[in-house]
Amino acid sequence: MSAEQVSGLCEQLVKAVTVIMDPASTQRYRLEALKFCEEFKEKCPICVPCGLKLAEKTQTAIVRHFGLQILEHVVKYRWNNMPRLEKVYLKNNVMGLISSGTQSILEEESHIKDVLSRIVVEMIKREWPQHWPDMLKELDTLSKQGETQTELVMFILLRLAEDVVTFQTLPTQRRRDIQQTLTQNMEKIFSFLLTALQQNVNKYRLMKTDLAQEPKAQANCRVGIAALNTLAGYIDWVALSHITADNCKLLEMLCLLLNEPELQVGAAECLLIAVSRKGKLEDRKPLMVLFGDVAMHCILSAAQTADGEGLVEKHYVFLKRLCQVLCALGSQLCALLGSDCNVETPANFGKYLESFLAFTTHPSQFLRSSTQITWGALFRHEVLSRDPLLLAVVPKYLRASMTNLVKVGFPSKADSPSCEYSRFDFDSDEDFNAFFNSFRAQQGEVMRMACRLDPLTGFQMAGEWLKYQLTAPVDTGPTNSKTGEGLCSIFSPSFVQWDAMTFFSESVISQMFRTMDKDEIPVNDGIDLLQLVLNFETKDPLILSCVLTNVSALFPFVTYRPEYLPQVLSKLFASVTFEVVEESKAPRTRAVKNVRRHACSSIIKMCRDYPQLVLPNFEMLYNHVKQLLSNELLLTQMEKCALMEALVLISNQFKDYERQKAFLEELMAPVAGLWLSPEMQRVLSDPEAFISYVGADNKIADPVLEDPSGLNRSRISFCVYTILGVVKRARWPAATEEAKAGGFFLGYLPSGTPMYRNPCTEQVLKLFDNLLALIRTHNSLYTPEMVARLGDTFAKALDMLEVEKNAILGLPQPLLELYDSPVYKTVLERMQGFFCTLYDNCFHILGNAGPSMQQDFYTVEGLATQLLSSAFNNLNNIPDYRLRPMLRVFVKPLVLSCPAEYYETLVCPMLGPLFTYLHMRLSQKWQVINQRSMLCEDDAADDNPESQEMLEEQLVRLLTREVMDLATVCCVSKKGVEQNTTAAVDGDDDEAMATEVTPPANAELTELGKCLMKQEDVCTAVLITAYTSLSWKDTLSCQRTTTQLCWPLLKQVLPGNLLPDAVSWFFTSVLKGLQVHGQHDGCMAALVHLAFQIYEALRPRYGELKAVMEQVPDIQLDSLEQFDSKLLNPTLQKVADKRRKDHFKRLISGCIGKPIGEQFRKEVHIRNLPSLFKKVKPSLETDVLENEDGEGFNVLFEP
Repeated sequence: MSAEQVSGLCEQLVKAVTVIMDPASTQRYRLEALKFCEEFKEKCPICVPCGLKLAEKTQTAIVRHFGLQILEHVVKYRWNNMPRLEKVYLKNNVMGLISSGTQSILEEESHIKDVLSRIVVEMIKREWPQHWPDMLKELDTLSKQGETQTELVMFILLRLAEDVVTFQTLPTQRRRDIQQTLTQNMEKIFSFLLTALQQNVNKYRLMKTDLAQEPKAQANCRVGIAALNTLAGYIDWVALSHITADNCKLLEMLCLLLNEPELQVGAAECLLIAVSRKGKLEDRKPLMVLFGDVAMHCILSAAQTADGEGLVEKHYVFLKRLCQVLCALGSQLCALLGSDCNVETPANFGKYLESFLAFTTHPSQFLRSSTQITWGALFRHEVLSRDPLLLAVVPKYLRASMTNLVKVGFPSKADSPSCEYSRFDFDSDEDFNAFFNSFRAQQGEVMRMACRLDPLTGFQMAGEWLKYQLTAPVDTGPTNSKTGEGLCSIFSPSFVQWDAMTFFSESVISQMFRTMDKDEIPVNDGIDLLQLVLNFETKDPLILSCVLTNVSALFPFVTYRPEYLPQVLSKLFASVTFEVVEESKAPRTRAVKNVRRHACSSIIKMCRDYPQLVLPNFEMLYNHVKQLLSNELLLTQMEKCALMEALVLISNQFKDYERQKAFLEELMAPVAGLWLSPEMQRVLSDPEAFISYVGADNKIADPVLEDPSGLNRSRISFCVYTILGVVKRARWPAATEEAKAGGFFLGYLPSGTPMYRNPCTEQVLKLFDNLLALIRTHNSLYTPEMVARLGDTFAKALDMLEVEKNAILGLPQPLLELYDSPVYKTVLERMQGFFCTLYDNCFHILGNAGPSMQQDFYTVEGLATQLLSSAFNNLNNIPDYRLRPMLRVFVKPLVLSCPAEYYETLVCPMLGPLFTYLHMRLSQKWQVINQRSMLCEDDAADDNPESQEMLEEQLVRLLTREVMDLATVCCVSKKGVEQNTTAAVDGDDDEAMATEVTPPANAELTELGKCLMKQEDVCTAVLITAYTSLSWKDTLSCQRTTTQLCWPLLKQVLPGNLLPDAVSWFFTSVLKGLQVHGQHDGCMAALVHLAFQIYEALRPRYGELKAVMEQVPDIQLDSLEQFDSKLLNPTLQKVADKRRKDHFKRLISGCIGKPIGEQFRKEVHIRNLPSLFKKVKPSLETDVLENEDGEGFNVLFEP
């Protein structure tokens, strides 16, 4: 090959590369140049000399980089076909480039260093150690030339560790050879890294103050940084003994470097990886040296210095690392102390706690949150939690929490030192808000743990803070609330404090009642606080909401002093009717609605948790509610029903069937009168009359204020809410004896389950026909004829609310609007809300009816037929967002609570048609989605995140999950699902099978499942849905169905005579699933396991499965024959399950889908070298030494 040819080609390549990188080039030129370069790399026989010429120092950096890329391409894709001498020539030249072919360490571009180190690593992956035994010596020799070469050697060692250990990007045997050889040489490698680090750091420290020597100092510093980065790549996986060798010399060096500004981040990173190591406790013991004086001093002084220099990104990153180091140290201490390792509490434990507390009180919200998990571990620890030093920190921790619970630090604001830090950590206020909410929840848990150790202190702090807030003047801050003049918004300083105080008191008071003995509870102090809260008056809805929470938190004290109950009740009742401006006509804002709702739920909670306490005041409560209910406009329907629910809860304490029944009859009389009136009967059973009654056919001039049919709608809502409340809350006594005495007990079912009668049954069943009529009518509204009858204003009345859409698309709500905007801004939104709530509540009633009325409900005459003709009427037109809640709140609870006696009469007749329909519906929906995605590839789709298509697609996903969940709940017993353990992973496993999701052998069918599988139509529908769903594009649904449902269902029908076509179809469905979901490790592992189970179980009976296997792309037929013959020959000893499965996985690898990034990637083939570690029988010696290239076991690269 002549030098002219090389020069000529190189000139063309330089021109092409210049065109590619020149921003002014036209697209056509650029594409042509790119094509020329790619074709050259693929086809030209003289790549190596051209690459080397382009990589010379005289060329520009871009051209040199391209030259080196050519060499890398040669090593990756042509190495196996290169003659030995050419390999040696290339390797020597590359080592020459490291030695003298690059600019000095400070001048050379980092991408040149990177690609050069990659080339060497690619050669190592192919030839070391068998054919290149002196590789490490050569690198060592290179490093002696100077800083430039040492840094490149570091890059090579780091890249090698990443490829072999971290990313595992090479075949098993090569990976094992290289990793074991690395491990054997680890002492040398570590000694090399530490020496390089020490020498360069020492030189750097000597020269850094001398300006004349600055370039040299910088070069040494660069090598130091490279050494730390390389160490970070090894510390994670080498034997702990290397990290703790020589009295933990490495750890000591790292600690000392924490005070070296240029090297401190790298040192902290290494320290963090070392301290986070898992492994045998005995091996981790030496890590406790970091609690010693020197280490502690280094860590603390470094933290103080970094923090003292204000907010600079570099220092802040370092502080975060240090905080993580302290957290990891705490975790190691918790693991070692109290184990069999004879570890004492360190002498510097107090100093450690003080420094850790400093991070918990740092202005950065992120740093504060980083410490919480470790605090929790310390407070929970059986030895440390008794340590006086830790107990002394509890009050300090609680004080810090009082500050940390205050929600400040929004990145867009400047009202706290935290804001500055938040701008580094969060992209938006919404982001910060989401973070803060989970941080606060975490703090709540840790505070409760702290209060277990010292309950009284927490209570006293809560009391002080509560008293302070009750007397502090209100500061609304600059943002005015739209609810009214002078009221707080969620960002007002006063509300933020109230909110934090409320969370604090709630957490510590509840924990105090759990921890302390009854006699030790400070009842007088608690009652004093309760009185202060009850006497506090405010017209601010946000603050009042906090006040109500405090009333609930302090309520347990009333169990000691029941005489305070009436005061609590009147406070809560006053808030149920809260308005900012009395008699105002303007729509209520969410903040006001929340207060009223809050008061209602507090009353319900009180009646649920303390019914015995409230029972003596029942009459007073009842009269109060009657008075409120007498004014139709005073309360919303939901509020009315909440108060009625509270009464029902107390009435359960009568424990007397007749008395409860009479009370419920009286309570529900107004509802029954309204619901059973001839007019209501007409409205509920005729869709046209219904639309007109609720006002959805009107055209309205002023859609904000005008709403003539509002009262009609509220009457329907009131009835439905009341029925739901009663069905949900009315119950018989839990104790069988009391139930018998009160007249609730009816005897036993054949299965031995006791039967009770519910006092509400008679009342509810009386209203049942009209409820079903309403559901039927509501379903009919979605028919095209009815939709056409909706008035202009209400054309979209049956659509989803914006809030629902945002929730499905995962879009965050704007923070301020949540509280300040009216609940429904227009009458259309109000109508949408009405239809949505009405629909949900009707199905909630049906879902609760079974558990509530039991046999009285299940034996309603023709129930299955009635439900099919009402709830399942017109399903074709019902949108996905309505079908989903129906399955979740009605079908699922009904099926789960139904006793086996009624499976045949009720559940099977209902589920058969339902599953058949759902399968048809989902198949059509997914077909549309798949066709759409095929079209989209040709035509760029509208990328708007709120586009209708995206919403529809997400809804289909959610509906699919709902359907598959229903099938699983019906058919598979829970015990199988919950013990879904991760399979043990072998140390030498060649695939990363840690994501293995093997379903347990005991995933059995439930009684209901067996009953359903006996009915041919249900059985077919469920099986086909389960197996078809494997190739629908929803990973979550695929993984759940594969692991929980598919095999138990198929196993049930195996004893029967399955048609060969059906068996092939099941197997093919799983393989199709692998094509779609193979790129996701979890799905892939589960699907491979399922395919393996089916093949092993059915191949002996069905030869057709082999025909399916033969169609798998790229299958090795001889390997398939081998697998089959072992499977079909029962006399052969079975190979281990894991080995058989791995063999099977290799067979079907052709149909396992790949991520898009890998689909068109050129395959890299790295050949295995003669085995390093197998003992060879002498007679075979000659064969083994002649390896595939006929090169023998010659050393390829002589030193």
